Amino acid sequence: MEDLRRVAAYAVENAAEVLEIFERAHPADARPRDALDTVRTFVQGGKRGKALRDAAWAAMRAAQESEAAAASQAARAAMCASSAAYLHPLARATQVRHILGASAHAARAIELAACDAPASGADYLGRAVRRASPGLVEVLRRYPLAPPGGGRVGELMRVIDRRIRGELT
Repeated sequence: MEDLRRVAAYAVENAAEVLEIFERAHPADARPRDALDTVRTFVQGGKRGKALRDAAWAAMRAAQESEAAAASQAARAAMCASSAAYLHPLARATQVRHILGASAHAARAIELAACDAPASGADYLGRAVRRASPGLVEVLRRYPLAPPGGGRVGELMRVIDRRIRGELT
């Protein structure tokens, strides 16, 4: 449970950085914010249960309903943060999405908010890597590298993954 709380803490911190992108586009829609609040409750010792799953699904629906690409990615980051508590202990590359999905979607939200400029996410990528605590790095290293595919978000996840593992500078 301690590992899950570490992963969720990392995910919520990354997703929180881009929440305002969603809220500027949809000021009356609290679903992504609610998802992050639910994750924070879990990180602080709350239960891992229905509230997290419901919050993740609600944030996903907010992402799907948004016509603004950057806002959609920010909501997806919140969804991933809510899902981080469901990291499975089987060492499969697909599980890396639970660890790094929020940071990858947050990076994409920043790129899209800057008119789809990949360079705009470079500062964010550095912050995402610096946020990785030694405990998070230890958890991440139990899993294979992030899987191929996933478009630009998958590419960003692989960059973050390799940088956190110390394979890229």
